[in-house]
Amino acid sequence: MYTSELLLDWQKDQYEHDMRNHFDILSLHKEERLKHYAMHFAKYAGRLARGNNEEKSTERTFVDALLVCLSAANTLHQKLSYSANRTNDSILIRLTDAAGRFNDAAEKIDHLEPFVDIARESNQDILDTLLDFAVSKAVDVEKTLQARRLELRDRQFFIR
Repeated sequence: MYTSELLLDWQKDQYEHDMRNHFDILSLHKEERLKHYAMHFAKYAGRLARGNNEEKSTERTFVDALLVCLSAANTLHQKLSYSANRTNDSILIRLTDAAGRFNDAAEKIDHLEPFVDIARESNQDILDTLLDFAVSKAVDVEKTLQARRLELRDRQFFIR
């Protein structure tokens, strides 16, 4: 279903999207980029924790988190793969756990402690969580990614 080749295609598409639409982030040092992505993951965990009090839908949070996961993988020189359903915990628990570990990795940067393996493992866990969610909700991931990237691209009206 979600083969390593497909995931690599998504990563390549994300790199092209980021070059056009998020060059401000790509211009940051890799360590600063990882901290930026860590903040995004924490934001998405917060969205899920708010439940019905959150204005953005779970599906919107799903696609935003997936886009950041792909960008983070590119920054980490990480080739993603998918391992289905390693736990029965909710998407909230799984995303919060993995986001917390990704933030731990980002915090370790400032202390000159090893962080890359923690960041890669937690980013992989985020991907697995998101794709398990997509399977459980029958989300057309390709269509969802394309639609969100188009929406984000259209915000950059001045770039042709």
